[in-house]
Amino acid sequence: MRRPACQFIVMVVLFLFGSLLPLHFAEGQSPVIIKLATLAPEGSPWIQVLKAAADEAQQKTGNAVQFKIYPGGVMGDERDMVRKMHIGQLQAAMLSSASLASMYPEIDVLQTPFLFDSYPETDFVVGKMQDGFKSGLEKNGYVALGWSEAGFVYLMSTVPVETLELLRKAKVWIWNDSPMSKAIFEEAGVIGVPLSITDVLVGLQTGLVEVVYVPPSVAVALQWFTRIKYITDAPLNYMLGGLVAKKEAFDKIDPQHQSVVKEVFQRHMTRLKEIIRAENQEALTVMQKQGIKLISPGKAQIADYKAISEKAMQKESGHKFSPKTKEEVSAWLKAYAEGKK
Repeated sequence: MRRPACQFIVMVVLFLFGSLLPLHFAEGQSPVIIKLATLAPEGSPWIQVLKAAADEAQQKTGNAVQFKIYPGGVMGDERDMVRKMHIGQLQAAMLSSASLASMYPEIDVLQTPFLFDSYPETDFVVGKMQDGFKSGLEKNGYVALGWSEAGFVYLMSTVPVETLELLRKAKVWIWNDSPMSKAIFEEAGVIGVPLSITDVLVGLQTGLVEVVYVPPSVAVALQWFTRIKYITDAPLNYMLGGLVAKKEAFDKIDPQHQSVVKEVFQRHMTRLKEIIRAENQEALTVMQKQGIKLISPGKAQIADYKAISEKAMQKESGHKFSPKTKEEVSAWLKAYAEGKK
């Protein structure tokens, strides 16, 4: 009786030990290579977290899934990244809400100007909407691996633009990947200068543009802050960030590894969100210490901005989301406000 018992114990030990080891792909099977691109520069928090997530996912899948990260816009602007995912040159990308909306238009609702007042509010609404966004992306051929953010967007400039009249006289950058911003500036009577994100720094250096709009940490990461003299202290809108993969490429990963990759990246993206919030606050402090002036527009000016934004949103060309999605977000905002009372 002792021999069968010993064999049973050995089998149990081997099973338990094996369950603690990383999942390995079948012998002779090639690993799935995921080429991942982002505008975030090398050394930035975004890249640090992406590399940590990629390393952990690779380790936990026993190298069955491997990642090659292309930082700093080396694969082009976000529009280029989306195109390269479509034709198979890239399998994944870290994108802003503007580009995510090109994959699933309803995500565009989160870019609505002056929609959110605080981070707790964004966390509540995005938490309620994210499952629908994931389903919509998947129906259109993409898999959401994790949500993060860039934070609240501010006007930053080389000249004062605390009033609408001053803004109309300035050279305002227009991001081609954000049709909503273009529509709002057109409604405001602002003549914009279209540039890709990778060309903005040169535009600021040469005077081609005088006004940009980004979260503070992005201005620091992209070195735009070195040319900025003023920040208008009125958050314009919230910028979601998301890591997405082409479904066709992701489906090549073994199903048990797919769940591992999703869990690892979403956990790291959640951690990145907290890092970015702290970075945004620190970036504002650093920029003010370097002499950049924080300008507070009056209530009348903010009311003007809101009125123009609302007019732009009423036009079909000003946004991509449906009235139903807008109503859903409004309902969740109301629920959040009532929950605070």
